[in-house]
Amino acid sequence: MNIHPTAIVADGAKLADDVVIGPGSIISGESEIAAGCRIGAHVILEHRVVLGEGTSVGHGTILGGNPQAVGFDQARRDTGVRIGKNNTIREYVTINRATHKDTDSVVGDDNFLMTGCHLAHDCVIGNGVILANTVLMAGHVRIDDGAFLGGGSVFHQFIHIGRLAMVRGGCRFSKNIPPFCVGAGTNLAMGLNAIGLRRAGFSADVRLQLKRAFRLVYLSDLNVSQALDAAEKEAWCSEAECFFTFIRESKKRGICDYSGKESGADE
Repeated sequence: MNIHPTAIVADGAKLADDVVIGPGSIISGESEIAAGCRIGAHVILEHRVVLGEGTSVGHGTILGGNPQAVGFDQARRDTGVRIGKNNTIREYVTINRATHKDTDSVVGDDNFLMTGCHLAHDCVIGNGVILANTVLMAGHVRIDDGAFLGGGSVFHQFIHIGRLAMVRGGCRFSKNIPPFCVGAGTNLAMGLNAIGLRRAGFSADVRLQLKRAFRLVYLSDLNVSQALDAAEKEAWCSEAECFFTFIRESKKRGICDYSGKESGADE
């Protein structure tokens, strides 16, 4: 264990033998830090924070801070932050703890959170997600596996971002972003994440079916409900079914509107 002499580790903290903790960092007594984790300088782990194997945390990051939620009892000790394996969390990231009893704000495995990102209370991030610099998420945002969110983009509470979605930088959203789509502007979808689909190994046939599914929802003369009814009359690959299921489950929040095709978005 390599703990800088100026770091403070509270009694009760559980640290693997090879954990590295940098100068000036403060680790709460409820923290659990697994093997291979590296904590930078002036990092603060408050309340219950669990870090999975091989996760690195950059300088100045604060994990497990109190929710920025009006009415939350800050004396409560029954919520936390749980982070999986092999994550890279860069400098000055903040992840607030959850608000509901015995729950955590969650980050899965193999994610990359760049400098200055903020994850508010009760957010749930899947695996293989990339958040570019200063992505800001309000409470209860859910991000599915493989999504890529561009720098400076902002997200309203309770929205859902689908698998392998890509969001351009500097955009803002209060509606759900369907899986495999490119988000742009304010609550707009501009086509499929064609490059991401190819990189993920999706076959030409699957990509074609996803293009048909996108056009049925966004480019036909049908409204969303009619398009979903029409989709039920056909056989689709599992990825297209995922696309339709996501939209069916988005009735309360709604999905992004179509922005019109831009070069490279739906090839």
